[in-house]
Amino acid sequence: MHKKRSCMAVLLLLLATSGRASEPLSPEEGVSTDLAEPPARKWSYLMRVEATSLALMPRAGVGEDEGFVQVVPTFILDGGPEFGVNLGAPVRLRLWGGKEGAPLVRREDWDTLSDWGQLVRGLLLGSDNAPMGIWFGPLEEHRLLSGHLVRRYSNRTNPDYHPAGGIFTGTLGPLYTEAFASDVLGARLLGAELSLDLEHLLVGQPEQRGMFTLAVSAVRDWGRAGGASPSMTLAHLDAMAVVLARPGMEAYVNAGWGGRPGEGGAWGAVVGGGVDSVSERFNLRLRLEARRQQGGFRQGFFGADYELARFQAAGPDGGPLAEAHFPNGYSGFAEALVEWDAVSYGGPYKHLSVSVGAEAFSWGRFDVDGRVAVQLFERALEVALKGLAVGTGKPGARYLGAAEVRWRFLGGQLYAMGTGGTLLFPTTEGTLRPGAFVSVGLGVDHAR
Repeated sequence: MHKKRSCMAVLLLLLATSGRASEPLSPEEGVSTDLAEPPARKWSYLMRVEATSLALMPRAGVGEDEGFVQVVPTFILDGGPEFGVNLGAPVRLRLWGGKEGAPLVRREDWDTLSDWGQLVRGLLLGSDNAPMGIWFGPLEEHRLLSGHLVRRYSNRTNPDYHPAGGIFTGTLGPLYTEAFASDVLGARLLGAELSLDLEHLLVGQPEQRGMFTLAVSAVRDWGRAGGASPSMTLAHLDAMAVVLARPGMEAYVNAGWGGRPGEGGAWGAVVGGGVDSVSERFNLRLRLEARRQQGGFRQGFFGADYELARFQAAGPDGGPLAEAHFPNGYSGFAEALVEWDAVSYGGPYKHLSVSVGAEAFSWGRFDVDGRVAVQLFERALEVALKGLAVGTGKPGARYLGAAEVRWRFLGGQLYAMGTGGTLLFPTTEGTLRPGAFVSVGLGVDHAR
């Protein structure tokens, strides 16, 4: 349970009870003992259409308001735990605003090859329980195994960049591998982590895998898609040991060291631990770490703010994160995931879901991001809030927030929705232009 279940992104395929905001805000079957044919796998599908009025509004008097009718067709095919397809994308038809001669369809949504990746909202082949698993689609709060290079990362924070990410997982004997690309159609983030099960290697396959592991990871940002930015490479070495293992619960400790290859003096160290508790109705995951940063390296470098910070980092420097001054010092990091459901139906959407990560630095900076979602009135009403605060306590702090409300009625197949929040748009000058969005509309879906 301590490993990241990256292919759990398949939960995005099961959107029959909920959806996403239009802007950025993751027992074995019984086997018959006779010779009869096994029961055929039951396939199911969902068709959905949403229509909303969407307004993008600049702040501080920059630019001009733009208004659109947004139509989001979606088709979902669920073929079981090892296959699923989710296709669909928002199409924004201009109502008002924009420069003279602006096209009917919002150009920024489709002006690069990477933007066509948004047509794939989910494609699953295999799973973490299979020797190999592959996932394509948006990345939300993505963590690369140990999480010391990539943690809580989203590839959709830039509102004009809509890539499809890819995740590969594979198991071969004592070796577990996860590789990912933030943009399968462009040269952007590429990373991988190899985790070696030491007990399996030394004494043979254990009853429970992953009790003692040694892992190495590396991530490269090529900086060529979604807007040009400085390229860079980070690497990390990690060791982990499970100190308590009970049915449904694990506690572990970990330590690691990382750096920037080719950059002398850029390194960091970490020590910490965590607890994972999983049951049918209540899930709890806690992480606590003490960290040391030196020479511009930091753990979680590719985090929730990265798709904006790679152009302009939070803080007084104003340059891209790869070149920004990051003081030497220490930090404390904490992360929590809480999920609760009143019934054990096994689906992805819970009555309560909370995810939050926070880091406090010895030199006075504080970063936090999180999401809270609540379902009420027999799942007819869902309210979700998401927020990000980076660099608080210092000049140039960055804040983003969004909210979404969905209310299902007439048997649940028709729903009303409203979303709103703040945005930051990267410009050709390498700065971030503040803006906001608000949207209201209706949706209808049909599942079989």
